[in-house]
Amino acid sequence: MIHPSAVIDPSASLAADVEVGPFAVIGPDVTIGRGSRIGPHTVIRGPSEIGEENRIFQFASIGEDPQDKKYAGERTRLVMGDRNVVRESATIHRGTLQDKTETRIGSDNLFMAYTHVAHDCVIGNNVIMANAASLGGHVEIADWAILGGFTIVHQFCRIGAHSFSAMGAVIGKDLPPFVTVGGHPAVPRGVNAEGLRRRHFSAELIAAIRRAYRLLYMSGLKLSEALEEIRVLAKTHPELGCLADFVADSSRSIVR
Repeated sequence: MIHPSAVIDPSASLAADVEVGPFAVIGPDVTIGRGSRIGPHTVIRGPSEIGEENRIFQFASIGEDPQDKKYAGERTRLVMGDRNVVRESATIHRGTLQDKTETRIGSDNLFMAYTHVAHDCVIGNNVIMANAASLGGHVEIADWAILGGFTIVHQFCRIGAHSFSAMGAVIGKDLPPFVTVGGHPAVPRGVNAEGLRRRHFSAELIAAIRRAYRLLYMSGLKLSEALEEIRVLAKTHPELGCLADFVADSSRSIVR
């Protein structure tokens, strides 16, 4: 399962069935769960905890030092869940002491070629980052979000659940759940209706989300007034509660 040219530190812990390709380098304090496959020329540095059934393709760099000038070699880590796919030349960095001390990635995510996840990011489950999408430090991405190719997300931004960014979007503020954005800077373009249908949201619920979107972006109401109306909608459609809470909790303001 392990190619003889691979370099694996004695302190690394790999499950018995982990596959490691030629010239891969796995450093100290790395744990890799069962069923995972590590491609040729991949570099994984620790401390990093890689879960089960992950597929990491060639030339990826996982758990590297953060690109932060304040970083001075402190012990920080990367934690990755299960069944993630990390494609060619993607980069995922560990955390910093200035935040959570760790970068955390959930399960069932797809990081396409040349994507970048910076230090202290928190990524949920079933997220897709298309080719060359990049996250600044401290970014949070909720479940089922999709970032189109070459999307750039500014540090400290939050990306809401089921949201979608078009190719080349530049996101400098928080992106609410369910919303599609595009452009530089990114502006709202509607509701991610197709994504919601694929995830079996009912037509009635999608219609309610569209009403909430119109309240937020097209009604001319003050933000506080729009949130009050959305919370009324949430009484019959509880899924809208996350939209109201997300906007109310935003410290950077939302994409508008």
